[in-house]
Amino acid sequence: MTTSNLSKIKPKLRTTGQVTGNFGRPKTKAGSNTNLGLSDKPKGAIKVTREKDYINRLYDALDVTDDPKLKKFLTFEIKKYLIKTNQWSN
Repeated sequence: MTTSNLSKIKPKLRTTGQVTGNFGRPKTKAGSNTNLGLSDKPKGAIKVTREKDYINRLYDALDVTDDPKLKKFLTFEIKKYLIKTNQWSN
């Protein structure tokens, strides 16, 4: 029986070629975004609903809906607001 030398072959250390690990594509560094939180829209163009208006809309929707999933969401959101403003009591 002849002995095999296959188990004695060490794999070559890979020091050349592309650095992969991104499903075959070369790895790239993400570009820096220095404009985080800034917008190019003119002032006043973005409408943000005030919290008080949002809560009033939640109460209105709670009065009208029959959907149990929606009722659960509405009560959860209202409870969250009441806890945040120290108005919640068990």
